[in-house]
Amino acid sequence: MERRTGSVAVVTGGRRGIGRGAALALARGGHDVVIIDLSRDDDAERTLAEVASLGVRAAFVQADIADVGRAAAVCDEAHAAFGRVDVLVNNAGVQVQDRAIEALHTSPESFDRLMDVNLRGTFFVTQAFARSMVATAVDATAYRCIVTVSSSNALHAKVTGAEYCISKAGLTMMNKVFALQLAPHGIDCYEVQPGLIKTDLNVALHERYEPIVRQGLTPVRRWGTADDVGRAVATLASGALPFVTGEVIHVDGGMHIPKSLFENVFVKEKLAANPEH
Repeated sequence: MERRTGSVAVVTGGRRGIGRGAALALARGGHDVVIIDLSRDDDAERTLAEVASLGVRAAFVQADIADVGRAAAVCDEAHAAFGRVDVLVNNAGVQVQDRAIEALHTSPESFDRLMDVNLRGTFFVTQAFARSMVATAVDATAYRCIVTVSSSNALHAKVTGAEYCISKAGLTMMNKVFALQLAPHGIDCYEVQPGLIKTDLNVALHERYEPIVRQGLTPVRRWGTADDVGRAVATLASGALPFVTGEVIHVDGGMHIPKSLFENVFVKEKLAANPEH
């Protein structure tokens, strides 16, 4: 992976979790990093300090991406930090407040909250940064791209948390649309779909999913990590795939691979026969 010295990457939702993994991986790749997040708390300070410890510059912009009226101003603040933006990583997002609610009982309030942040907010942040990139002259060696972190639930439907799945599926189309729009300007667009990633944000699921992971929920029998996702993001941001745009990168241990009915039945039977292993 080429070290992009002088390049500036912006990570929304970058103070913890997958966003933090992306920020650190980008820093290791030589990018100065601007984090956009809701609050500059202890998590944010820790991430900023670790980014800076890797020999690059770190900055923070406090913003709520759901406030789409401020999208252009947030873009300007991020650009002012180091005078340029080469990479945008759309990572900020929220989960449903109650994971047990099924589609037949999804409330308009929950649906709107997910869309306002995950899809609407991300779209207008991307629009603002894309406009700025198009309007900004760069040297011939600069590589520019937009990486949108969605979820394996953009592909895998489930009846609980339906609004989450729908918001992430919308990001898949958003990535394609911006890929078409920005290719003539030398800006590539990618989508990264994480699968089951162990973070502090889903700690309530760790014990429940551990035996299922060991028994073959994914072909690669382990949890994913924020660093796994970060490495994928940093590889894309390095310019290592210069003739690729609009593509989806699955960071899910092979979860996305279509399986035969017989394989699915085999896995379920194995789990039922050995629930503790």
